[in-house]
Amino acid sequence: MQEALIAAARHWSADGIPAQPRGWLLQTASRRMVDQWRSDTARRDREVRVASEPSAGGAAQDDDTLTVLFLCCHPVLSPTSAIALTLRAVGGLTTAEIARAFLVPEATMAQRISRAKQRVAGERFSMPSPDERADRLRSVLRVLYLMFNEGYTGSAGDDLTRVDLSDEAIRLARLVQAADDDPEVAGLLALVLLTDARRPARTDASGTPVTLADQDRGLWDHARVAEGTALLDGAIGRGAVGEYQLQAAIAAIHDRARSADATDWPQILALYELLERMTGSPVVTLNRAVATAMVHGPAVGLAVLDGVDGTLPRVDQLKAHLHELAGDHELALTHYRRAAGRATNVAERRYLDAQVARLAGGSA
Repeated sequence: MQEALIAAARHWSADGIPAQPRGWLLQTASRRMVDQWRSDTARRDREVRVASEPSAGGAAQDDDTLTVLFLCCHPVLSPTSAIALTLRAVGGLTTAEIARAFLVPEATMAQRISRAKQRVAGERFSMPSPDERADRLRSVLRVLYLMFNEGYTGSAGDDLTRVDLSDEAIRLARLVQAADDDPEVAGLLALVLLTDARRPARTDASGTPVTLADQDRGLWDHARVAEGTALLDGAIGRGAVGEYQLQAAIAAIHDRARSADATDWPQILALYELLERMTGSPVVTLNRAVATAMVHGPAVGLAVLDGVDGTLPRVDQLKAHLHELAGDHELALTHYRRAAGRATNVAERRYLDAQVARLAGGSA
């Protein structure tokens, strides 16, 4: 599958959306739970049922949801405004909850949402025309991608994940995919499913993050892996390969590996190199540095990071990890301390503090 995707992507025309750094545009939302906690199986069954077999009333409601979603993601809005408006109008969050998400006063967020509404007020309450749909679809996919990422790894707050937020992004992605036979839509849905499949193993009993290499892969949601892989396989070769298909392919390689040692890092590196040329995203460069280190050694991976803005999220954490792999525990400790000092998510800071204590011999 990945070989076919790489071959197709080499003919890609540079008209995709740059990947957005996780957490730049959205802070953790403190959202009320609509339903009681439910199992992953029940949640997945509900999502599939709602997306694929709606009742007559449900179909009309889904149509309205899609219309509002496309309106909230109008190109005249900045990504930040589009996300805030989407969370309010489609996601059901209150203005106060969104304000906490962005770490701004409620009055400030109310003004921001109000201005966003005013900017799209002159637009018709209908799906965009065929001429407008392609550009609008890119905005929709970007907002859903950012929404899912913030739910999957909150950039602030006490918990690593916000299940309600990532679930909502998946639900909306299913609606868009059911209404739009576009390979990049399928790629996005595949990406979020393949990524969310690992969520049950991402934290230990205390809520502290567990690295991908150390996760119990038996806890992964293998039904989601199968669904995401099938979506990706169906999308490949149906049109121009975009960033979401490439990211989904990388996620699929991780999910298919029986162990961390069995991961096909050369294939992942090749995909990240394509993705970097496609998007020019510094976040992709960070991920390429990791893949480069796994293929060519930590010194080569660190050389990739030399050209990256040191203020970007995760830079210090990655440098610490690669310096430790290279055997330089002093530099690793320096970067772990710096990363811990900058962390705004409590769970991530707890993990980083533990790395500092470990390398410092038990005293940070």
